[in-house]
Amino acid sequence: MALSEPPTVPAFRDGRNNFGRSAAGDFQRLSFRGSASEYFGIWIVNILLTIVTLGIYSAWAKVRRNRYFYGNTVLLGRGFEYHAKGGQILIGRLIVLAYLAFYNVMLTVMPLVGIVLGLLFFLFVPWLLARGLRFSARVTSYRNVRFDFAGRAGGAFVAFIVGPVLAALTLGLLAPLASRWSYRYIGNNLRYGGKAFATDPSVGAIYKTWLLSAAMILLGLLIIGVIFAINVTAMAPLIDDPDSISGELQASIGMLAVFIYVFMFAVFGTAALFYRAGVRNVAWSATTFDGKHRLMSDLSRVRYTWIAVSNFLITLVTLGLMRPWAAVRMATYVNEHTAIHFEGDVGEIFSAIQREGSAVGAEFMDIEGFDFGF
Repeated sequence: MALSEPPTVPAFRDGRNNFGRSAAGDFQRLSFRGSASEYFGIWIVNILLTIVTLGIYSAWAKVRRNRYFYGNTVLLGRGFEYHAKGGQILIGRLIVLAYLAFYNVMLTVMPLVGIVLGLLFFLFVPWLLARGLRFSARVTSYRNVRFDFAGRAGGAFVAFIVGPVLAALTLGLLAPLASRWSYRYIGNNLRYGGKAFATDPSVGAIYKTWLLSAAMILLGLLIIGVIFAINVTAMAPLIDDPDSISGELQASIGMLAVFIYVFMFAVFGTAALFYRAGVRNVAWSATTFDGKHRLMSDLSRVRYTWIAVSNFLITLVTLGLMRPWAAVRMATYVNEHTAIHFEGDVGEIFSAIQREGSAVGAEFMDIEGFDFGF
């Protein structure tokens, strides 16, 4: 059975039941209750105000967008909440932009100082990533209980710097290991109401889902290699006499180059989407909450890829006007294929979390910090 489609659980519910009627032991699916028409109104206002304010309103636009998507993501009849403020996001962005502007000025005026500032920024990225994840968690709540994130900069360095570098240096051979590090870092440091999540995806399972993506890339490279070899052989006699190349032939060569670029973009993009869906299934299905409640993801890699690719094409063809429809379409699909299995009485579980988590939530109200955009 493909890893993107875990064993079917007959007790899955659709997540639309009232909280009080949820039976213990069922798999509760999330759902998304937003609509493209509703989100279009929010999206178009965000775009217009961002343009009018020369980008300043984009911070508040992010808040409005997240509040809409979080609020319409429903579990057991209740939506999530997003509590960030536009000012927090704007300040975080201004800090990063000011540093980057200063870095570029110094790189031009005093190159040595610019290089040092660049290295310092690179060293601060893991800290910024950890702070950004903490901010995102702390401004998110469910049933009036906040999430939290306890990850440190060292773990972020391994998960988001060392892992991707190793994956790149090995031409993707260690990408599953890097994916495992990133999912473990996030999953093992996430908290809800003082109770911890834990994630331990199998490297072997991730490699199994990686194999299909790797095969797709190799096939794409093979096709490009054959096309290139055929055309080089046909044009070999013209290499010694470049003046004999006609305008039509030059146009053909240009079109071939464009085709190769688009084809490789499509191949790598499709392979990445297949891999992303497969890894999500493996990692989420290896995640527990409070040591006993199990998460589940059963995205179809084919369906997920089709939705992402068709969303991109429709958005491109309509010059962005169908972007709200595409965003709602993807959110609906992903939520419908995400679930959690509760061990014990659901009402008692959340009552206990609310009692424990209320104090935690209160102390987060004014100390979430800033969103640095990472």
